[in-house]
Amino acid sequence: MIGSDIIAAISTAPGRGGIGVVRVSGPRLDPLISGVVAKALSPRRATLADFTDSHGSAIDRGIAIYFPAPHSYTGEDVLELHGHGGPMVLQLLLRRCVELGARPAQPGEFTRRAYLNDKIDLAQAESVADLIDAATTEAARSAMRSLQGVFSRRIDELLDGLVELRTLVEAALDFPDEDVELVKQSDGAGRLRKLQAKLDAVLAASQQGSLLREGVRVVLAGQPNVGKSSLLNLLAGEELAIVTDIAGTTRDAIRQSVSIRGIPAHIIDTAGLRPSSDPVEKLGIARTWAAIERADIVVLLVDAARGIAAADQDIVRRLPARLPRLIVMNKIDLLGRAPALERGKEGATVWLSAKTGAGVELLREALLEAVGWRGSGAEGLFMARERHVHALELAQRHLEQAAQQMERLELFAEELRAVQHALGTITGEFTAEDLLGEIFKQFCIGK
Repeated sequence: MIGSDIIAAISTAPGRGGIGVVRVSGPRLDPLISGVVAKALSPRRATLADFTDSHGSAIDRGIAIYFPAPHSYTGEDVLELHGHGGPMVLQLLLRRCVELGARPAQPGEFTRRAYLNDKIDLAQAESVADLIDAATTEAARSAMRSLQGVFSRRIDELLDGLVELRTLVEAALDFPDEDVELVKQSDGAGRLRKLQAKLDAVLAASQQGSLLREGVRVVLAGQPNVGKSSLLNLLAGEELAIVTDIAGTTRDAIRQSVSIRGIPAHIIDTAGLRPSSDPVEKLGIARTWAAIERADIVVLLVDAARGIAAADQDIVRRLPARLPRLIVMNKIDLLGRAPALERGKEGATVWLSAKTGAGVELLREALLEAVGWRGSGAEGLFMARERHVHALELAQRHLEQAAQQMERLELFAEELRAVQHALGTITGEFTAEDLLGEIFKQFCIGK
């Protein structure tokens, strides 16, 4: 048991509600229970009881549930007090628990104790926060799959195969006269290829899960009056940006988060890009380029009636080389042209009308394709964080290095060790204390 003291917190959201919950966790809760609940509690059974103060007067009446260790969320004794959801009532109840020896919990401390007591691994612990923060249905379902251990099992399968290969290599190192031959006879190369294939599959799924969690930053860019604000309003489903025929109406970036087929998309409408002597407009243009630098994809809008002009080509040349981009030929309603999605070597071009909405579904499809979303397999996805993707990419690089060192077993073994360390950081087998602090401080208090 990791925790040596008792922690308590209000676990329901701030504000008024029908029900509020105060959660307590720690060793030997019997004195605290007898001090706040005026009757004995049977393990894991809901009991109607008065919650009393130091004078025996009732603070509230509600349901008390006691979970003795180790069969609880944290692995410690846990008490949950379900009362009325008034802020003052819950504060009085929390204060009573502190009087009886508890201390206020830090953000994420209950889940951190669950991790430290081996109730869940680190990837599952992170999925708790991801489930709470999920902005779309697909993200919530994927976070739940991670909490159930889907992601962790994929990592454990990789580690099992890796440990088998490492065991073979270490055994071969004990017999220097036939070390390389022993690895060859045991199909070390074949085992390594299978590991690489499995790792590639997990990395691809993790990149999809990261998209579900992080979303995609989409910058709408182009010359003035090409319809950027109209397109933002169309994607958001409401009039967020002012739309006029006056060039330079948008001076500052307007941000709105929307869901595109389950993927959170953070849309940024920016000032039109053109030479200007107006100091305010110049500041807006500078902010546009700053937003483009931070984007995951840029949507370059062009007036379809004018076609791609020299000014549009200048914008394309200034875009960061690594940045995916889509060309949107807007205002097809003025041309009488049908919506279309054209795919080419330089990227996709979408013909649409931001005014009528014709072609907007093609834009959504092209956006998701451009950022690497493969929606057809989303049902089996798990939630992943950026740090998970980085760890898998690191493991992938070490496996590639290992493949080049198979004739030099000492170096081969060292690369395999590095792979195991990278994978171990995902589930928490190898995790620095400062990383745990960064992870759990992002949780809400009470979880």
